Amino acid sequence: MPKMWMTEEIAFGPFTLIVDERLLLRQGAPVDLGARAFDILTALATRPNEVVTKADLLARVWPDVTVEEGSLRFHIANLRKAMGDGKDGARYITTLAGRGYCFVAPVWRSGGREDVQSEVATGYPHANLPSRLTRIVGRTDDTASLSAQLTATRFVTIVGVGGVGKTTVAVAVGHALIETFAGAAHLVDLGALSDPNLVATTVASMLGLSLESDDAVSGLLAYLASRRILLILDTCEHVIDAAAELAARIFAAAPEAHILATSREPLNVEGEHVYRLAPLAYPPDDPAITAAIVQGFPAAQLFMERAVASGARLDLDEANAMVVAGICRKLDGVPLAIELAAGRVASFGLQETAALLDERLTLLWPGQRMAPLRQKTLQATLDWSYGLLSEFERLALRRLAVFVGHFSVEAALAVVAGPDIDKALVFSAIDSLVGKSMVATRPTGATMRYRLLDTTRAYALQIDIDDTEVTDLAARHAAHYLRWLEETGAEWPTLSSAAQRSQHLAGLANVRAALEWCFGPTGNTKIGIRLAVAAAPVLLSMSLLTECHRWTARAIEALHDAGSAGREEMHLQAALGVSLMFTRGGRDAAREALNISFVLAEEHGNTLDQIQVLGPLQMFYLRTGEFKTALTYAERCSDLAGILGDSVSTTLAHSLMGISLHLSGELGRAQTALEAALRCGPRADRTTTDYLGFDGRLLAGAILARTLWLRGHPDRAVERALLTIEDAETLDHPLTLSIALVWAVSVFLWVGDLARAEEHIDRLFARATLHSLGPYLAVGRGFQGELAIRRGDADAGVRSLQHGLTELHTAPYELLTTPLNIALVQGLGATRRFAEALALIDETIQSVEANGDLCYMPELLRVKANLALATSRPDTDEAETYFARSLEHSRHQGARAWELRTAIDLAGLLAARNERRHAREILDPPFESFTEGLDTVDLKAAASLLVTLS
Repeated sequence: MPKMWMTEEIAFGPFTLIVDERLLLRQGAPVDLGARAFDILTALATRPNEVVTKADLLARVWPDVTVEEGSLRFHIANLRKAMGDGKDGARYITTLAGRGYCFVAPVWRSGGREDVQSEVATGYPHANLPSRLTRIVGRTDDTASLSAQLTATRFVTIVGVGGVGKTTVAVAVGHALIETFAGAAHLVDLGALSDPNLVATTVASMLGLSLESDDAVSGLLAYLASRRILLILDTCEHVIDAAAELAARIFAAAPEAHILATSREPLNVEGEHVYRLAPLAYPPDDPAITAAIVQGFPAAQLFMERAVASGARLDLDEANAMVVAGICRKLDGVPLAIELAAGRVASFGLQETAALLDERLTLLWPGQRMAPLRQKTLQATLDWSYGLLSEFERLALRRLAVFVGHFSVEAALAVVAGPDIDKALVFSAIDSLVGKSMVATRPTGATMRYRLLDTTRAYALQIDIDDTEVTDLAARHAAHYLRWLEETGAEWPTLSSAAQRSQHLAGLANVRAALEWCFGPTGNTKIGIRLAVAAAPVLLSMSLLTECHRWTARAIEALHDAGSAGREEMHLQAALGVSLMFTRGGRDAAREALNISFVLAEEHGNTLDQIQVLGPLQMFYLRTGEFKTALTYAERCSDLAGILGDSVSTTLAHSLMGISLHLSGELGRAQTALEAALRCGPRADRTTTDYLGFDGRLLAGAILARTLWLRGHPDRAVERALLTIEDAETLDHPLTLSIALVWAVSVFLWVGDLARAEEHIDRLFARATLHSLGPYLAVGRGFQGELAIRRGDADAGVRSLQHGLTELHTAPYELLTTPLNIALVQGLGATRRFAEALALIDETIQSVEANGDLCYMPELLRVKANLALATSRPDTDEAETYFARSLEHSRHQGARAWELRTAIDLAGLLAARNERRHAREILDPPFESFTEGLDTVDLKAAASLLVTLS
């Protein structure tokens, strides 16, 4: 029979690379790539997750020409741009400094030789391999690696959890190597055996040998001694001793025999090489993930294929993609579990299938009719594994099921061990459970983390144990994680990046579970209160504000029920106030919680305790628009920080003083304080997020950017704003990033960079929506309104601003209502609603005078002057008066940016009256005082006007 060939295709994300046709498709549409870029992509995509050196790429793409590395970088950059690498979370090619490049996107291959292996198999009548699946999702690399390893070492065992696809991969390897062994490839299914004494006889029978059962091993070894053969010993775990002994003897006695075993634990004999088959890669828990990216993961591909094959009508749009991704994560990428869940979509629909999994992993969903009994359902698969455990291993497994996600060996000892159970026995049980694929491992730095797959955990939790033992387990679990939080409490404030915090995330999941139990009907509220106190700063530092509110409120209620107060309530009330402040604005509940906390701090706390409450209190009054009151709290915080001398407290005090001084219009003092905050210690120094809810140092950078613009340094202002955003991204703290974005957008709007402002408003919406930061969503709507007015759509801008301001007043969140009011006044003026505009400007001026955010006064007066000129009966005298007052306030504050704007408008008025010299005298000095920012809107307008005046 002739051998058929077809073009190799490599799929990743929304792309398909057809190598032989030199074609790259994005969702079926050709992508325009240069020849060099295509060669580079082929070289990288055909070797995924492998570092390809620059020398290798240069030799392949320019085989006959000597070129510089710059050419390679140029074509790599073009290739990334063509694929959208880095946009919307897509990542395809990464650069490894000093080493080369690596293709990092999940890929799957199809094509090559069209079912040649099936043809070969049928051409060898003595081969007994099952038919190869038409397509095996996500196992191309495993099959290739195993084929190479088996060829080189002769003896490999595929080890993995039940349902991970060991048999499927083993069969694929058999087909891949069947020509190498001239058809002598045989699969022996040991799963049906119950008597280990029949292992050798079963192997011999599969080979067509008739041997005496009492000496089958000797006859089998004699038969295999000189034969080149591939034996696949499938499902060895329940007869592992006999299978291991036979494999070891064959390996030693038959030098041409190759053995591929599958088992849930290694055989642990001489000559064996273990290949741990991981579950299929599944999409990460990322709210911004797209359908195209989800479709690139093998787990999602398998789910979609099996769902459609079962009769479901399912398109992977953006909404469905998130659900599919969640199902694949819930099932840990285990193929059998994914296939069983996908088979329910036709009956229940996608959403309901996901809901059923969330409520309870349905272990009894049936699978394929022809599957082995042990794989008919997840329950059967896990029953099979559970039956292979010793009594103590079963006890340990049930106790380990109390953990959510990963856990340390110390945590396991704290929960599993006890007065009657020695720690050495626990170590041995964990080692055995890992070996039998019942417990998964993951190295983290120099330590090892453990976890039960969700399917295994669900199975273990169904095992009936005494209620007293359940309570005892939960209490030991909660007590351990209380100790863990108390011991690591000093570390949390120092965790200034996501990478540093990731080590603790699994522990935090168990803290949540412990809190649920502590405050539940059978829980221990005493432990729960201490746990909530210890968890509150952690939740704040992770921007888990809604969760912080929930647990601190529960703990305070429990404290009140017990009739006690003190330092515990002080910490809980402070955390409750901060979480309420950022999620619900300046409501009375936040005010009350923070004030109670401060009273308790003065009664029961030390200086640091008082500083830690003064910071949130000052921010509270800033957010409610009581700027004069906020300044008094900032001054008290500064005095206490001076006594304490702690670097973090000093940073906090400088930051809070800086923002208060900035808003009050004392720009010189503000700049001094803000720059001092940025100098207080390196970036790695611990942060204020554990009690303030955000990083005070980055707040200082954000406010400094605004201060620099007001003082006449627009380029430095933009640079500082961008640097602050970059630092906030590195910190990976959503609330801090949202704060940085809010203040940066105001700078971008001031300098007239509307495109950059829009980009960062979108980013603000994404963060604020994800983390329930309601006030920031309202601010974002206000910014969108100002942007619309700047672009000429005043009607839409006014509506958006009014909507956003209504939400902010309701919160209340008044920190940015003054500049938004200014934008609304300008929008009302543009739509000729002058009466409303004048009423709002007068109201805003009165508010500023009463509350103290005087930094906006020069701009308010300038806008009012322009309103006086814009009405149907312009009043130039009144306008001049307001312009003069604006200039006076600007010069008093040192706000050269406001002064320039007012000077431009006043000079325009004077020029219209043909007072050109006077106009130039007004405009020229503030314009000449600028040494940067000549491309910004205001300076370009001033330069243009000066040209006409000359």
